[in-house]
Amino acid sequence: MSSGGGKGAAAKGGGGKGGGGGKKKEVKKETKLGMAYKKDDNFGEWYSEVVVNSEMIEYYDISGCYILRPWAMEIWELLKEFFDAEIKKLKLKPYYFPLFVTENVLQKEKDHIEGFAPEVAWVTKSGKSDLEAPIAIRPTSETVMYPYFSKWIRSHRDLPLRCNQWCNVVRWEFSNPTPFIRSREFLWQEGHTAFATKEEADEEVLQILELYRRIYEEFLAVPVSKGRKSEMEKFAGGLYTTSVEAFIPNTGRGIQGATSHCLGQNFAKMFDITYENEKGAREMVWQNSWAYTTRSIGVMVMTHGDDKGLVLPPRVAPIQVIVIPVPYKDADTTAIKGACESAAYTLNESGFRADLDTRENYSPGWKYSHWEMKGVPLRIEIGPKDLANKQVRVVRRDNGAKVDIPVANLVEEVKALLDEIQANLLKTAKEKRDGCIEVIHTWDEFTTALNNKRLILAPWCDEEEVEKDVKARTKGDLGAAKTLCTPFDQPELPEGTLCFASGKPAKKWSFWGRSY
Repeated sequence: MSSGGGKGAAAKGGGGKGGGGGKKKEVKKETKLGMAYKKDDNFGEWYSEVVVNSEMIEYYDISGCYILRPWAMEIWELLKEFFDAEIKKLKLKPYYFPLFVTENVLQKEKDHIEGFAPEVAWVTKSGKSDLEAPIAIRPTSETVMYPYFSKWIRSHRDLPLRCNQWCNVVRWEFSNPTPFIRSREFLWQEGHTAFATKEEADEEVLQILELYRRIYEEFLAVPVSKGRKSEMEKFAGGLYTTSVEAFIPNTGRGIQGATSHCLGQNFAKMFDITYENEKGAREMVWQNSWAYTTRSIGVMVMTHGDDKGLVLPPRVAPIQVIVIPVPYKDADTTAIKGACESAAYTLNESGFRADLDTRENYSPGWKYSHWEMKGVPLRIEIGPKDLANKQVRVVRRDNGAKVDIPVANLVEEVKALLDEIQANLLKTAKEKRDGCIEVIHTWDEFTTALNNKRLILAPWCDEEEVEKDVKARTKGDLGAAKTLCTPFDQPELPEGTLCFASGKPAKKWSFWGRSY
């Protein structure tokens, strides 16, 4: 995927709607709107263009770093508001740990750091002086936090210890940076917990995974599969990893949406995190870590966006309803503006996120394109006819449907429409995703499905060497295939079913494909 193709097109764009009902001399003709690329024709350039033109991001002068503008940050804050409230119900406490970690601590957990080694950024100088020892910038915080868990946990009375921080992390080494999807610095939450028993840890892993599913399906309207990662794909140094996996039909690639890991007792061993049980004996704790990131915003853009730009689900739209006056020649502009102000006020007072676009130097047509580009779920237009009929015209962003609503029923009708849009976006995305799932049994079927951009469900013997072999045999310009996850929702596996790749007896169904 291209990382910067939309940058040039973002400032002026192609030809868009310039007309509408405004006076021609008031229109800024030099500022046209429109998309230069189509989603089905050039997905990478289309995506880059959408995230810039919709004013979500601005490119920065360090490759792989991006400025997150309010249109993106407000979405992140809405997701944060939901998730933070839910984890506080689980007695998670907020913490903040430093950005830096010493080399000796980072190196302590060998498997863990090997998994991140190529991505760790190091500080080696202060001003012009070399540091005595290099200091790493956190790629994740296990090694930052766990020396202090060891200090804070003494007795079974100190358990469970459950902390979460909202912060940034830095992961430096990668190719093809892509806004939100693959960047050198990104925002996330990371939860880190310690329990007396494995049963408590196992329970929390799935509780958190369900919250991640809700973020994607209930807020971002993106269908995901919950499942377990293979041994090869699990978190380095952990016991097992669960994830929610999305799929982008246009590119035929899976994308990991969020992960919830059971770390087992590996880190407890390394960092000496032990407690005294009720009988006075010392035991090691069981640990989890889990996170989701601003990548979730990119997955939403890819899933719902169209050739007009961004399409936002109402639950995460910073503005759910935009109100636009449509004055015609000799119309009573004061009365129209007053009706628009009244509609926006009524909606805001009723708990909706509504705004008013009364800028006089842009035509209504330009404004329509602008707010369509930004993905606002509903547009309300009020012109002389609407004023006379005590109604408003409402236009849906998801399907373009128009309906006239009596002003008296505005709040109820808008609520119903926003609920319908939210449900419709998930339903449409799920139908597209499900239409890409292909069940295969043989290697030939697998390679054909892979080349047809399918999300492949295949019987597998669950052996690491076989997964390595599949990766090696499918390596190419588009990237190798790998397991995405083994879904918890397992179809029946008839006795005698063989692994598609090895011919050995199959143990489970797993999703396979190329991924981001």
